[in-house]
Amino acid sequence: MAIIIDKEKLLFHLQGSNTSYVMQVIRDGYLAHLYWGKKIQNYRGSNKIIFMDRGFSPNPDGADRAFSLDTIPQEYPSFGNGDFRIPAYQLQLENGSTVTDFRYKEHRVYQGKAKLKGLPSTYAEDDGEVETLEIILEDPLIDVKIVLSYSLYPKRDVITRSVRFDNEGQQQLKLLRALSASVDFRDDEYELITLYGAHNNEKNIARRKVLPGIQMVDSCRGASSPHQAPFMALVREGTDEDQGEVYAFNLVYSGNFTAQTQVDSYRNTRVTMGINPFDFTWLLGPEESFQTPEVVMVYTENGLGGMSRIYHELYRNRLCRGPFRDKERPILINNWEATYFNFDADKIEQLAKEAQNVGVELFVLDDGWFGKRDDDNTSLGDWVVDRRKLPDGLPDLANRIRNLGMEFGLWFEPEMVSIDSDLYRKHPDWCIHVPDRPYTLGRNQLMLDLSRKEVCEYIVKSVSNILSNVPITYVKWDMNRHMTDVGSAALPPERQRETAHRYILGLYSIMEELTSKFPHVLFESCSSGGGRFDAGMLYYMPQTWTSDNTDAICRLKIQWGTSLVYPPITMGAHVSTVPNHQVGRITPLETRGYVAMAGNLGYELDLTTLTVEEKEVVKKQIALYKEMRSLIQFGNFYRIINPFDENEAAWSFVSEDQTEMAASYFKVLSQPAAAIKTLKFKGLNPDYIYRNIETGGLFGGDELMHVGITLTRVKQDFLGLFWRFVKEDII
Repeated sequence: MAIIIDKEKLLFHLQGSNTSYVMQVIRDGYLAHLYWGKKIQNYRGSNKIIFMDRGFSPNPDGADRAFSLDTIPQEYPSFGNGDFRIPAYQLQLENGSTVTDFRYKEHRVYQGKAKLKGLPSTYAEDDGEVETLEIILEDPLIDVKIVLSYSLYPKRDVITRSVRFDNEGQQQLKLLRALSASVDFRDDEYELITLYGAHNNEKNIARRKVLPGIQMVDSCRGASSPHQAPFMALVREGTDEDQGEVYAFNLVYSGNFTAQTQVDSYRNTRVTMGINPFDFTWLLGPEESFQTPEVVMVYTENGLGGMSRIYHELYRNRLCRGPFRDKERPILINNWEATYFNFDADKIEQLAKEAQNVGVELFVLDDGWFGKRDDDNTSLGDWVVDRRKLPDGLPDLANRIRNLGMEFGLWFEPEMVSIDSDLYRKHPDWCIHVPDRPYTLGRNQLMLDLSRKEVCEYIVKSVSNILSNVPITYVKWDMNRHMTDVGSAALPPERQRETAHRYILGLYSIMEELTSKFPHVLFESCSSGGGRFDAGMLYYMPQTWTSDNTDAICRLKIQWGTSLVYPPITMGAHVSTVPNHQVGRITPLETRGYVAMAGNLGYELDLTTLTVEEKEVVKKQIALYKEMRSLIQFGNFYRIINPFDENEAAWSFVSEDQTEMAASYFKVLSQPAAAIKTLKFKGLNPDYIYRNIETGGLFGGDELMHVGITLTRVKQDFLGLFWRFVKEDII
């Protein structure tokens, strides 16, 4: 059993291969958090909770001034009974009060992991690989139960948490706060790592000391956003890529979220994560339930690299789903930066012919193929082909491309509507809006109200009509604005603050139906690039367009930061033209290729304008990537030199059996009087002999990792170097 329970003490010990998580029901039914960290064989209370009288910390039992909820570590804390720290939940009763008193009722353990109703989550293919503990808390006065769910992947050292509220009483309750996880640490000797950014500048890394008070990242944009990611990690001082304790939290959700740390007056640290309570209320009627999203929690003592590889393996194999989970992903070309809105069928076919000549496997037609879409002011919602550009329709164009030996993919933005569209003229109430208020536009478009069933049905029908009648094997699903004027014409006043969450539930229902209906289609999520790169979307779409910024030097940081949580197979990475359209930088084609090869390789440029020599470089890049595609997409990823700290970057991919490695090094700006550098690789078998495929040189795995290789000094900005090593069988 991976979950060990002392029934007499009501002590719960979740035990993985390398981690332990311990909690206990203490005095009068309160659930206390005791330990999370490196695996222990047994928990016998060596770090017992010290109860003492603290000034201004009130007591549920007036006869015992040493016991206060304000000072004990808890598993799912409330507000109103003496704990003044961030609560995990808040319920409002019919009398207007928000004081509740939930205590331990019972627990149950089962093999496997149940699906979360209407929400994405990690899963088990075999019940034996996961064990789930449910702890039920009850407030008998209002007849409501809170079900705390802990699913343990013991071999992966992963614990997932979620919460369900069951109203079994007769009151109409309001959920004001319903977070998915809360963990109380009994010290504050941590640094906090989060991911922040903006459009074209996603997944920057912030690292700072945990301080007294509250430190928070969140989104109230209706999407997880490029600005802050639903991820947070506490690390010990000195933790780096290869060593040090990491406590990580990642929310499997695509909407408004919050992630917070709070250090109290006695240097205890509380971490909470879940749906953002800002502008959120959920009416919970009799016999109704509310399910929170899942938080994936990872502990490791092997640094940030160890944390990342745990997330990568889990998300590749137990979050992503469908036939593409285990398939090599195609090398694609997207016409967007080559043509923007200005194209016709012949021009697309000519681009496709050039792509076929260099080995591209998939052609993706981007924005501009529908309605009267000559710019971004019109036609969203009208998913009917523009016969001016494609007079013989999409099937004709798709077949032209397939006759070249390539697959055909298509861009959609189904969640949006243009005011200048037939859909809006017919259904102006179908957009997110507030009555009698002017619209706040984003990219000249509005958001459809996915809280409405008929709107979801329209999207499914419109997209299905295209996918059923055109030989399409890839869809790029874009979303290019965030939620304003939040309201739904279909919801009553008391449910208006449910709109944002209901939107996400509607989106998930659409994706569940479409991906089930069209399993042969590879769906790629996009939100102006990485504006909705989160674990919730990966459950339906196993890869995401990482950023609209295709500049190779910017991508060093963007892809590095993204890789903290998400595996390279989920990252779309393209080679684009120079000067780069986002920053104007001119980088060597070789460097652009090496950066893009660290994800799902693609191209986003006009191949017809390249020289013969440049086309030959592209052809060789594609051939090389095909040779090592499985290694890149399914191997273990190691970060070596951090571009956030240095004028350079390096990373590598090592196969599961350690017989193959691919590695890249990048120098940003050339420096005068530069030192000769040595690069040390990671993740190899020290007992193996490896052959450099390019030079034939033989080196031990221990030598490559501990001695390293000397980097050739090249006087060149934006330099990229690349190596491949394979195990050599020495007789």
